[in-house]
Amino acid sequence: MAERRYSEAEIAAIFRAAAHLPQPPDPQDEPGSGLTLAQLQAIGREVGLQPEAIARAAQTVDVPPVRAKTFLGLPLGVTHTVALRRRLSDAEWDRLVVQLREVFDARGRIWAAGSIREWSNGNLQVLLELTADGHQLRFKTVHGGARAGITVGLGLVAIAAVLTVSSAMAGTLGQVTTEIAVLGASGLVMIAHRAFRLPRWARTRAQQMVALGARLALPAPSSLPPTPPAQPGNSAV
Repeated sequence: MAERRYSEAEIAAIFRAAAHLPQPPDPQDEPGSGLTLAQLQAIGREVGLQPEAIARAAQTVDVPPVRAKTFLGLPLGVTHTVALRRRLSDAEWDRLVVQLREVFDARGRIWAAGSIREWSNGNLQVLLELTADGHQLRFKTVHGGARAGITVGLGLVAIAAVLTVSSAMAGTLGQVTTEIAVLGASGLVMIAHRAFRLPRWARTRAQQMVALGARLALPAPSSLPPTPPAQPGNSAV
């Protein structure tokens, strides 16, 4: 099969990710007409980037984007799947669990059944699943508190609306206007409070999932493309 070639936008994203620069641009042009991984590694060596860092960054280009589970247009949940295309070793899984505990600041619970492994903490789950060509890592989480708060808030607003209509029909609206207004306002404040925090929470979780997945997307050393030999006169001193 022809060796994978990366487009100009993908090349820019790879080098920015390998150099740990913030906010790498999203690849937008057509892949397949640019440079191979070996050529990118050769260029990276000249500017002081390790071949392994280039390979890891190149893996992230092919990773599907993070998906959000929305409710009323708000990101209540985040999911991300990384196809590793290799078997993850027991030691690698153990190191991943340590990283998960550090990143999410939670001990979590470990569960295993056959080839499936899971680390979970409340609504946050990380599953290691067997596929036809190796393992895949699946992250998923839901902001349970926000979902419950928004649901309660909507309920308060609905009750306020029903009371308004029923009181108006009974001719007693003037007597309960304050109570209805307080009830409706409480519901709106509850909804707004959760809605304001959700986008930032979803972005943070997405960034954490992508970063953790990218660390494991790097192929095992034996499967990495051979590193091109350094050209005479280009060796770093």
